[in-house]
Amino acid sequence: MKKVLIANRGEIAVRIIRSCQELGLKTVAVYAKSDFDSLHVKLADESVCVGGNASTESYLNKNNVLSAAIASGCDYLHPGYGFLSENADFASRVEDCAITWVGPKSETIEMMGDKAQARKVAKESGVPIIEGSDGDVQSLEDAIYWASKIGYPIMIKAVSGGGGRGMRICKNEKDLKRAFEQTQLEASTSFGDERLYMERFIDSPRHIEIQVIADNQGNVVSLYERDCSLQRRHQKMVEEGPSAILSDSTRKKLNLAAKKLTKAIKYVNAGTLEFLVDKNENFYFIEMNTRIQVEHPVTELITGVDLIKTQMLVAMGKSLPFKSNQIKIKGHAIECRILAENPKLDFRPSPGKISNLQLPGGYGVRVDTHIYNGYEIPPFFDSMIAKLIVHADSRNEAIRKMQLALKEFAIEGIETNVEYLYVLMHNKEFIDGVYDTSFFERFQFLITGDKS
Repeated sequence: MKKVLIANRGEIAVRIIRSCQELGLKTVAVYAKSDFDSLHVKLADESVCVGGNASTESYLNKNNVLSAAIASGCDYLHPGYGFLSENADFASRVEDCAITWVGPKSETIEMMGDKAQARKVAKESGVPIIEGSDGDVQSLEDAIYWASKIGYPIMIKAVSGGGGRGMRICKNEKDLKRAFEQTQLEASTSFGDERLYMERFIDSPRHIEIQVIADNQGNVVSLYERDCSLQRRHQKMVEEGPSAILSDSTRKKLNLAAKKLTKAIKYVNAGTLEFLVDKNENFYFIEMNTRIQVEHPVTELITGVDLIKTQMLVAMGKSLPFKSNQIKIKGHAIECRILAENPKLDFRPSPGKISNLQLPGGYGVRVDTHIYNGYEIPPFFDSMIAKLIVHADSRNEAIRKMQLALKEFAIEGIETNVEYLYVLMHNKEFIDGVYDTSFFERFQFLITGDKS
């Protein structure tokens, strides 16, 4: 029986394990010492400790994770999201060990992981991009030159950035002089790459992403969009699909652009192309995530496609089990990220032991999680502990279903953002679908009076 090593933790590791087992594949979990009692360790067929408590000692330790895959005789390695999932060097080393990487080729990860290079490839493919610097900016003087050419306000970004880190808005030259070194330092610390690039800042856009999947036979299918505009400090909190603001013609153009770029780079497996859409429905490519996304369940529920299982089938050399003309949008889905954080204390992390847990249920309600009664949330990792996803025939029905599901969601022993999300789901701006990426600044002030 073939074996898959899951190089991740938490809910995504649990999700991958379940899909692999449905396909008759054996699973091997890796874990940090602080994760010894996590659900993914309990569910996997085998498990290997790969280091100490922190992620740098364990899930980010390339040698230890790769050694675990080799020692346990794995045929595949699924990286999930985060950690080493977009690390081209690690993917290359996995390939060199004759283990199949469940994702695109390492050279594709490297090319699209360089945000400046990705913009160049998109432009050459005829996909619209935001006006910006040609490649990375080498110095503050270089940055000032490009800012004067592009025009303020501008966004300065880390070439290897992601997750909302390594980016700042500059409204004038004074802002730029202050932000350049700060962003450079953050980029170096967070990504090991201090290179920066610049682009024109688009005020109050919608953040729309297109899910694609491609096989080794050259088939590419676009699985429509997710609206990820509800972000706090560039961190997504709520995602939904389809978008409430896209016209059918713009939706068609976005999907065609995503397919065009995916084919141009000979992409294989699941990926997500992210776009900014302005008030006139002009759209601009910003980056491609060469992995599965946190919010992939939204797409699964509106298309009926099991993305994780399809990822595995593609990695096994099989053709996509569906064609583009077979994929239709069915209803509406919303995902809320449940965080172990205290919104009343500027979203301070709240690790600790769960003394009582009541998960919501019912038709069209899904919870992806690794927590359980008595589980102790370690303080070393991301604070997301669950994803609550609902599906209904219409957006209004989905909102109502999410309101009820959040009301039913009970976690005791720690602080969470469940109540905060419940209030959000009753906000008129959200219900009317007229929000944008600046929404949380207004919402936060509305409920707390805190402008931060």
